[in-house]
Amino acid sequence: MEYRKLTDSFVMRNGKTIPCIGYGTYKTSEEEVYDAVIAAIKAGYRHIDTAAFYKNEAGVGRAVRECGVPREEIFVTSKVWNTDRGYENTKRAFAESMERLGLDYLDLYLIHWPANKKQFGDEAKKINAETWRALEELYAEGKIKAIGLSNFLPHHIEELMEGAKVKPMVDQIEFHPGWAQLEVSEYCLKNDIVVEAWSPLGRKDALDNEVLREIGAKYRKSAAQICVRWVMQHGILPLPKTVNPGRMAENADVFDFELTAEEMRTIDELENLGGQCALPDEVDF
Repeated sequence: MEYRKLTDSFVMRNGKTIPCIGYGTYKTSEEEVYDAVIAAIKAGYRHIDTAAFYKNEAGVGRAVRECGVPREEIFVTSKVWNTDRGYENTKRAFAESMERLGLDYLDLYLIHWPANKKQFGDEAKKINAETWRALEELYAEGKIKAIGLSNFLPHHIEELMEGAKVKPMVDQIEFHPGWAQLEVSEYCLKNDIVVEAWSPLGRKDALDNEVLREIGAKYRKSAAQICVRWVMQHGILPLPKTVNPGRMAENADVFDFELTAEEMRTIDELENLGGQCALPDEVDF
């Protein structure tokens, strides 16, 4: 699908839709997230991404409730954190997130990181399965409109699917110039899993990169806009984050140009430009 405006949507396997660019809130404090989300919604965003780990769900929920836009027009995502994995813990964590958010339902709930063998050995597979079972039940009860994963690699997804009743609808992964997880994204897209990109702008090194600046000059766009457009042309949903209203508008102004195939390849081949670049099988948090 060709996306022409901020509210155009990706379609998940269950028919539910997600606005094609989301507003990320990682590292936005509880104190500043309310104003930031209000500003993002005023700028036209209708997709807000948070997580229990971000410790800002209360501010996000208050902004969604008080922004003046009908709740059904705003897509809200949250995530269960690593210390709350497992069936009972996940059920409890979800209830706590909903209490902080003050919302009647959640549009999308994700497992934030897979349990890995480095930390949990042979128990990792069972932990992920039990966490997913809790999400499946919450989905069946209508408390969540869609369920998915974050930072899961193909082998984690394959293991999860061995006993799953519901296939994941989304996998949110780190994806930006210099850290293009193309094998992961291609696997997901082939299996009808919407891919979301966290940290699509990378870090400051990406925004200062001469290649991205030169491509941007051709289109009269910033390096950040080139990053967002590159992500979208890979068929991936970007979640740019900023608390600056001007940059919010800039990050969404990417619908009036298209990168060439050569430019896409050039950006694909850029070396690491910064970012977290965490390997899900190696993390120990």
